[in-house]
Amino acid sequence: MTSAHANAGAAATPPAAPVSRSRDQNANPPEPQPGAGSPAAGLAQLGKAIGSVVAPATLLAAVLYYFGLERAHSFFGYFGVDSSVLSLTAVDYISRSAGALIVPLIIMAILALLALWGDGALRAHLATESGPRLLRTLVPVMAISGLVLAAGGLLGAFWATALTQIVAGAPLGLAIGVALLAYAARMRRHLHSREQRTGTGESQGWATVWEWAVVFTLVAISLFAAANDIGAASGTADARQFVAGLQSDPNVAVYSEQGLSLHGPGVREVSCHDPQGAYRFRYDGLRLVLESGGQYLFVPKGWTRTQGVAFLIPQSSSLRLEFYPPSARDTALPSTC
Repeated sequence: MTSAHANAGAAATPPAAPVSRSRDQNANPPEPQPGAGSPAAGLAQLGKAIGSVVAPATLLAAVLYYFGLERAHSFFGYFGVDSSVLSLTAVDYISRSAGALIVPLIIMAILALLALWGDGALRAHLATESGPRLLRTLVPVMAISGLVLAAGGLLGAFWATALTQIVAGAPLGLAIGVALLAYAARMRRHLHSREQRTGTGESQGWATVWEWAVVFTLVAISLFAAANDIGAASGTADARQFVAGLQSDPNVAVYSEQGLSLHGPGVREVSCHDPQGAYRFRYDGLRLVLESGGQYLFVPKGWTRTQGVAFLIPQSSSLRLEFYPPSARDTALPSTC
């Protein structure tokens, strides 16, 4: 009986170790850990949601198509030709935009890489004693810079601003400004949770997803607008370069069964007197701009913005094209055919 009472008393006595651990936990609250409601988790949820609707390859193809569409519209518009009559396909737009987008994509990739490196360096510095003090200085700077860029980019859609003087300056300013504001808000919440030693509740998870969704939408729209501006500028620049090289481009002689009445600076019509010949006319001094949709687009070798015309000629068996190297002058061609 005495042994049973002793064992019962020993069992009723609570252990001291759990009490000691509980006091240690109250004395040193744990660092906040990223949970379901953290920005990283919200961004991951948003990425999964977007990926389930739009594949990255589809999004890239859409950007290439939109860029090529604007580039073609600007390029052919420089010659006074509406690109919609050229019967260009989606493959034409994408293939013609790939080369022109290499430099902008490289620049964007470098900026994204620098941003990731900067974020990693900042997070590593936050672990030091001077980290929070640095963050208190950087957050207002990023917030003000982002607000100025976003406001300038948004106002650039209605009025001329300093950003509109730069190609794609307004949409890129809006995209960078929104990204800076979002990053500043994220760092501010991180600093607050670090100082208060409180984690982010899971109830804020979907709020974080919606925040990132709005940021993603604004940045995506801004990037599409930037692609529009860059595509238009690229098309105009390519058209000017093409005009500058007209004299050094391959010569084209167009033979035709019927008279085409092609007249322009540098264009020469030659009558063919061979009774056995299949073609009665030859046109010299032309430069081929495009072959697409069963049509040829020519411009005269002396084409200018003030004196020049573009010729859109349907392909047919009644036409024959002959190409000569740039070294062969049009005057060196026979005067008859």
